[in-house]
Amino acid sequence: MAETNEVKDHIELSTFIVGTALCGIDILQIQEINKLMDKTEVPQAPEYVTGILNLRGQIVTIIDLGKKLGLGQTKTSQDSRNIIVSGKGGEHIGLFVKKISDVVTVNPQQIEPAPSNMKGIQGDFFTGVHKSEDKLVGILDVEKILSHADDQ
Repeated sequence: MAETNEVKDHIELSTFIVGTALCGIDILQIQEINKLMDKTEVPQAPEYVTGILNLRGQIVTIIDLGKKLGLGQTKTSQDSRNIIVSGKGGEHIGLFVKKISDVVTVNPQQIEPAPSNMKGIQGDFFTGVHKSEDKLVGILDVEKILSHADDQ
């Protein structure tokens, strides 16, 4: 079976604030972004799981991305949002973030490897970083974040 290794000439990243860090996810991995905050707590869940919510009949586990990355708890505010992504087996996971920022178009050749410890962040959750003139975007490895969620 022949595989085509098509190299994309650009990636669009949805960027957002977690703690004081600017992070991004490939927009193709995002199902939706919402501000639903009516969560139900889950007893004995890991500390970074803030609860579950019902999204049009589907149960979504919400992960506080700040806690997960070692940046402290994300406080609920007017700007905070859940970024809904798909996990294994079609499970939906919400990544709770401080604030949504811009969509940034990136050339994959300009993505550098992530340092092992980016400003106190768990570096192994990142596939790389993108530097522009005025900002540094840490590109999240959604699969790693979700697989670590399954381990705990």
